[in-house]
This record gives sequence, C-alpha cells and structure tokens, in this order.
Amino acid sequence: MARIALVGDRSPHVKSHTRIPLLLDALAARDGLVLDAYWIPTADAAAEAASGTLARFDAVWVLPGSPYASEAGALAAIRVAREEGIPFLGTCGGFQHTLLEYARSVCGLAGVAHAENDPGAADPLIAPLACSLVGHEGVVRAEPGSLAEAALGAERSTERYHCAYGPAPRHLPALTAHGLRLSGHDEDGQVRVAELPGHPFFLATLFQPELQGDGSRPHPIIRALAAAATRHAARRDGGVTARLAATPAASRSAG
Repeated sequence: MARIALVGDRSPHVKSHTRIPLLLDALAARDGLVLDAYWIPTADAAAEAASGTLARFDAVWVLPGSPYASEAGALAAIRVAREEGIPFLGTCGGFQHTLLEYARSVCGLAGVAHAENDPGAADPLIAPLACSLVGHEGVVRAEPGSLAEAALGAERSTERYHCAYGPAPRHLPALTAHGLRLSGHDEDGQVRVAELPGHPFFLATLFQPELQGDGSRPHPIIRALAAAATRHAARRDGGVTARLAATPAASRSAG
C-alpha cells in the first residue's frame, strides 16, 4: 500500500482538509488507488525530514492552510520530496512554499520571503495578489507536453482558488533559469502551475484541485498523484524483494 504524508496544520475550518477523507475513499472505490495517509503538522515536519521518516513515504502533499505554524517545516518537507524523488503535490500554500523552497535552495535567493509570513520583507518572492482569488474560479492553460497537461488530461481546465498571495513576477526568470518549469497560466498569463522536469512527479498548483465538485470524483491531478505514489510503492517493494532474494536464507533467518 502506498503511504502518503499530508503536510499541513489540520483544521476542521479548512475546507480542503475536510475533503481529504472523502477523496481517499473515492480514490480507493473509483480508481482502485489505496493510499495510507498520515497527517504531519508543519511544526513536526522538519524533525520528520531530518530523521529520514519523510523519505520513507511514497508521496508528499503540502496542503493549503497557510500561514503555516512552521514555514521551516513546510519547506523541509518539500525539499525532501524534491531531492529524494518522492511524488509531490503542493496546492495553494503548498504551491507558494514550493517556489520559496526552490528559490532559496536551488537558485541561491536566500533572502526572498513569503509576505504572509513576513509582511515587512524587503524582497518577497510570494506577495499579495493585485486581485484576491479567494472564492474565485478561472481558466488554467497547461503547456503542451508538460506534466500539468498530462495530469489534467487536457490543455485547458477551470479551477477553484482560495488564496490571496502569488509569485512576484520579477523572480520568475531566476526560477526557470535554474530548471523549474512554470507550466500553467491563467488567461492573463499569470503563473498558476509549476513542475520539475526529470522528477518522477513534482507538481504545484496555486488552485486547489481538492475543492472540485463534492469530493466524490477526485480531480485528475489528485488521481495522478495517487497513481505516482502507487508506482513509487511498487518500486520500493520490488527493491526490497530483490534484496531479500539476493540474501542467503540463513542470513535472513539470522536477522
């Protein structure tokens, strides 16, 4: 069974959090994709990353609900998934912190900040949107040949938002110059999706796919994450089986 880490500060007041049990049930019933889910508060995520616990999951999903109790915890979870090749999804606040982690860790932009966490920051990478997207729906266009397009199953989709922060345009060239692909935009050309080429599955969306419909039919992106987690679990289990097969029976018994 694939194990997924749900990183976020779980709250009954965050609608995306209350959707998770419905989505997990629907993935199992409709798609045969069974995920064993563990909630990890952001305050615990840095320690879980440092101990190697997060690296043993088959997927990491950094959920909405920012400002997080621990920005450092959210960033640590994203970095583990990115560096260890673990299927990853970040939605809303998860998208924002994915860009922040990449800018600091890969692009060398150590001083950039998230304005929601640090309102007085001199150089925000994530800044207030000119027009809030709380409760907004809008068209997203995925770039041809991108993971976003493959996961959506279409070039164009209508998505739901609940956010008021997004990336500052002046920093986007640095992100793309260091390998991040900004693969989905709204009709005004604003970035709404980011992905990491060469990674098994690394996708972040400013919109919230978990809010689609009533939760009984998981969004294509969530199904794609679950499928990637299942593949990761199969590879992990296959590796364990291969190692056991290569170990003499007497040695296995002694262990």
